[in-house]
Amino acid sequence: MSKTSIIVMVLGGIAAAAAVDAYVNAITGEPAGADAGDAEMVAMGRQVYAAHCADCHGADLEGQPDWRRRLPDGTLPAPPHDASGHTWHHSDRMLFDYTKLGGGALAPPGFKSAMPGLGEVLSDTEIWAVLAFIKSRWPAAIQTRQERLNKRQ
Repeated sequence: MSKTSIIVMVLGGIAAAAAVDAYVNAITGEPAGADAGDAEMVAMGRQVYAAHCADCHGADLEGQPDWRRRLPDGTLPAPPHDASGHTWHHSDRMLFDYTKLGGGALAPPGFKSAMPGLGEVLSDTEIWAVLAFIKSRWPAAIQTRQERLNKRQ
């Protein structure tokens, strides 16, 4: 198979995945991602974050003190979601799944996470909105870098 054929197949697969994602979004009304440029989504996310996330991750997304050092129970304190943390090192899909399913569901063997799954508490739309709110608080350069991760998925 030629290099051109492989490129065409890969691009076709990406286009098909994007079309399916758009179709599912149109049918379900659920957003397909966290759009930091959508003022309505960001406003909803701000409210949901304040009600369900700020107790651990901080009202200003600052996280808990000394968040890189394990606690006596083996878990890590809640990390910041601002530019000083590592949230932006992950794709929207990974962040969505981590929030919905909880840290334990996605962690490697032996990793102990205190992050609960919020899928029973928040709708998918609310989770995407929280992520949009968090992303809206990042500097433009970090938003751009994180968006590259989304395009790779």
